[in-house]
Amino acid sequence: MTTARVDRAQAQFTSLDPVNAEPVATFPAEDEAAVRAKVARAREAAAWWDGLGHDGRRTRLLAWKRIMTRRRAEIIDLLRRENGKVRADAVIELSVTLTHVDWAARHAHRVLRRRSMPSGPLMFNQASTLEYKPYGVIGVIGPWNYPVFTPMGSVAYALAAGNAVVFKPSEYTPACGKWLVDTFAEAVPEHPVLQLVTGAGPTGAALCDSGVDKIAFTGSRATGSRILAACAPRLTPVLLELGGKDALVVAEDADVDTAVEAALWGGCANAGQSCTGIERVYVADAVHERFETRLTERARQIRAREDFGPITMPGQLDIIRRHVDDALARGGRALVGGPESISPPYVLGPIVLADVPEDSAALREETFGPVLIVNRVRDAQEGVRRANASEFGLGASLFARRGATALARSLRSGMVSVNDVMAFPGVPSLPFGGVGASGHGRIHGADGLKEFAVAHAVTRRRFAAPLAVSTYARGAKDIARLERVVRFLGSR
Repeated sequence: MTTARVDRAQAQFTSLDPVNAEPVATFPAEDEAAVRAKVARAREAAAWWDGLGHDGRRTRLLAWKRIMTRRRAEIIDLLRRENGKVRADAVIELSVTLTHVDWAARHAHRVLRRRSMPSGPLMFNQASTLEYKPYGVIGVIGPWNYPVFTPMGSVAYALAAGNAVVFKPSEYTPACGKWLVDTFAEAVPEHPVLQLVTGAGPTGAALCDSGVDKIAFTGSRATGSRILAACAPRLTPVLLELGGKDALVVAEDADVDTAVEAALWGGCANAGQSCTGIERVYVADAVHERFETRLTERARQIRAREDFGPITMPGQLDIIRRHVDDALARGGRALVGGPESISPPYVLGPIVLADVPEDSAALREETFGPVLIVNRVRDAQEGVRRANASEFGLGASLFARRGATALARSLRSGMVSVNDVMAFPGVPSLPFGGVGASGHGRIHGADGLKEFAVAHAVTRRRFAAPLAVSTYARGAKDIARLERVVRFLGSR
């Protein structure tokens, strides 16, 4: 079974329901000429959109939020049919999406507006200002696992910053992407500020080479590397969110029952297909037996189709199976489920493994399925060290009472949830992004708005400087006075 069917003769493709392979919608596989034409239209629309100013954009973005809210039944249905989500996961995805649109619209002026800056003692005759101006046209390449929420972390913030956007959703979820563009056009009918391009890899490559001013990409590390290479000849800046291998550390004094529930949800929500999903759990020896026993009990109560949906990408099942087989072959124990739990298109329930070697594929590579690996550690500090021993560094979670702040600060990741999991994506004021193989750049929050804007600094001379040194009309006395000033400032 596949979740996208390509008709190469007709240059079009059809997205499919990942559960039953029923067609959802058919779209053109747009070529380089089509992509460039849309970028050219976006370039014209960008000037108008920027000219509206922050207040004008705020009004229209909030109108878009209200339209999406009013038409929420449509996108919840699409997320279920095209993406395979259970209703609860679809509603959660929409709710955090709307929260971010609202935040970006309401805070763009405060974050990006023109403001006075201190000029310092050497340049006190200058009036200095700073503002953040839009790039122009942003190309956004979205993922399939959260086809509404994740790309909107770039789309909404780029729009709020004053850019036009050309958006390529995943070829597995184009109908979800079209819904976003259509609802925006209802709120902003005047110009094509947000446009859709559809297709697979070649369409994404065309977008990278289309002359956009920046690319924002969410997806795999391998594809991210290709995006960087494609953008390099034009020196097009790139924002990359490339997934992770997030760990949960359970300290000696943790609330074990709460940590168990968090681990299960963090590992299984959206069938484990979350870039910040929990894949590794390190439990302090003092509470390990209780945690493992309780997790085993609860995991046996979670069911596919009811609590989470199918694996959207059929090929991902092969990765999940390889990781599970390797972990067991290398001495790991299956507490719940195992290879027999993998039945396309589902992993039929959580797969919980224990005592898996740290150098196994299941602990080094991103699994992207409802698979939890629980390993015993001496204490929380050892758990943090193991959590940090990964090339990925997107998010992390920690359950502890004492010393939680210090432990959280020692985790090598872009984000940490303390006594919870995956809380940070729902806080719109916080930046979202990782380090290492998890990519670079940030979406969300003030950092996310600035990611789609260029700092523009201006100085204006208010009066002649007492020390006339930046002119060839200066004399030896001016330089001598400057040396005395430097000596004074340097000695403070």
